Amino acid sequence: MRILGIDPGMGATGYGVLEERDNRLIPLGYGAIKTKAALPLASRLHQIYTQLQAVMAEYKPQVVAVEEVFLAHNVKSAFKLGQARGAAVLAAANSKLPLYEYSALAVKQAVVGYGRADKHQVQSMIQVLLNLKEIPEPNDAADALAVAVCHIQTARFKARCQVTAK
Repeated sequence: MRILGIDPGMGATGYGVLEERDNRLIPLGYGAIKTKAALPLASRLHQIYTQLQAVMAEYKPQVVAVEEVFLAHNVKSAFKLGQARGAAVLAAANSKLPLYEYSALAVKQAVVGYGRADKHQVQSMIQVLLNLKEIPEPNDAADALAVAVCHIQTARFKARCQVTAK
């Protein structure tokens, strides 16, 4: 399975592509789409959308996993995050890829084993799980890889449950 994980954000949308081969997780690529705050909102959303489309065209994932919007104290920030997330969801939909959504709590639980883990713990575990020489940069890319790992772990669990239920 090849999966594109996305950590949406208006200033930076992280992406990470993993492939599962022989029960191993292989990172194929990761990075962040950065937008300038000085640009109009529509231009920033278009940039997120088109660059995610390019990532999908390059890596040809079979599924996309996106982190859900968390409850933010700043309403304006929450709306911007939701709009960036919408651009990511639209990119997946237009590519006709199945989309899965995970809360930050679920992502941290899948990667670290503790839903309240801090960012550094998640980044360190991504480095270990993917056998990387260093923590992926920028932080948004590491978070996107964590979303992809979460989906793979969840898919494995669901597959085992289906086998057991038969």
